[in-house]
Amino acid sequence: MLNDITDRNQVLATIKASPGRRFLGIGSLWFLSVMVIYVAIVQPPAMGWQAFLFVLGGASIWIAEQMRRATALTLELTMEELRDSAGHVLTRTDDIAAIDRGMFAFKPSNGFLLRITGPAGRAWRPGLWWRMGGRIGVGGMTPGHQAKFMAEIISAMIAERAAD
Repeated sequence: MLNDITDRNQVLATIKASPGRRFLGIGSLWFLSVMVIYVAIVQPPAMGWQAFLFVLGGASIWIAEQMRRATALTLELTMEELRDSAGHVLTRTDDIAAIDRGMFAFKPSNGFLLRITGPAGRAWRPGLWWRMGGRIGVGGMTPGHQAKFMAEIISAMIAERAAD
């Protein structure tokens, strides 16, 4: 069925962060940043704690910006690879050993977990995906129906490869 696709770079499924979740997630981090820095300025605790609050506020701003950039991207599944719209390849489809969508899986919200054959470098796009060792977590700020559709196609790819 999937082997009949002639163009190996044809996009089979996409996942894009939902605008509401983006707004809520990024807005919450910005609110945290502003509140922590406000407390550090208005009611300064001991000097060490004040420095800690400034660092925490700055780190929250940095994470919010990383999340804004990451969730502006789209994940694309082709017959060859799983990549984002910026061209960064998460994994090749031949390297996917298994997929886990269970309730007790260590996976992002509204997403799934891929186990790949070999270890890959660590990477993290907050709200969209993460990769650590031989696992890739896809999801977070993504709609469940898009992630479920992509997971079904990946499951079919794995089953078709096992049948060959």
